[in-house]
Amino acid sequence: MHDITLNDQQLLRYSRHILLNEFGVEAQEKLSQSHALVVGAGGLGSAALLYLATAGVGRITVSDGDTVELSNLQRQIVHREAAIGVNKAQSAVETLRGINASITLEAIAEKLSSADLIAQVAHADVVLDCTDNFATRHAINRACVVHHKPLVSGAGIRFDGQITSFDLRLGDSACYHCLFPQQDPDQPNEAEERCAVMGVFAPVVGIIGAMQAAEAIRLLTGVGEPLNGRLSMLDARTMEWQTVKYRPDPACLVCGALAK
Repeated sequence: MHDITLNDQQLLRYSRHILLNEFGVEAQEKLSQSHALVVGAGGLGSAALLYLATAGVGRITVSDGDTVELSNLQRQIVHREAAIGVNKAQSAVETLRGINASITLEAIAEKLSSADLIAQVAHADVVLDCTDNFATRHAINRACVVHHKPLVSGAGIRFDGQITSFDLRLGDSACYHCLFPQQDPDQPNEAEERCAVMGVFAPVVGIIGAMQAAEAIRLLTGVGEPLNGRLSMLDARTMEWQTVKYRPDPACLVCGALAK
């Protein structure tokens, strides 16, 4: 990070953050110096990206290999009708540029391989997993463990959403594999196969994606208490939340003693 002093226009733009006693100019300057990597520009990524950009995260990299389809527009609010057929990362960046031209935006118009993820994560201050498949989630987690980078994980399907953070800068943090151990990659995952034909209540991914942005901002600024060690789950049919605490798995193959 490089020292950045907010100019008068930025002080006005972010004044509602700065007015918060717990936030102030110092936290806003930290955001301006920060780099967020968002993997996935679908439903979760849409809301997360919009709030990261409006909040003033200085550099945002978004990766997605898919193109915008008409059926996406029911919930993927960063995209516009004119972007149908356009790569999602590029579409998202185009929208974000119209919202905040003062930040640095980078679109990676492809699905990142494990090696690419390791390279991209190395340059980020926080990583947001906004993907929809377990293989990619585990690849992102492994890259974050390698570089000890904080990871914000969200998911949403049907009326159900969940979110947690893994602050891998800390020596006692669990990782995604501790909470959701990876199955044999050669065996089909029935739950994942059904996702393509399941519905999703549009606001669920918006709620979770916005919370992912909030988590990322807390991790970047030190304001508030992130969800590290806590999994929050939403049932949007009743708008009830449940929170489950979890601990690192000493036998985790990714971050535990067996991996070292």
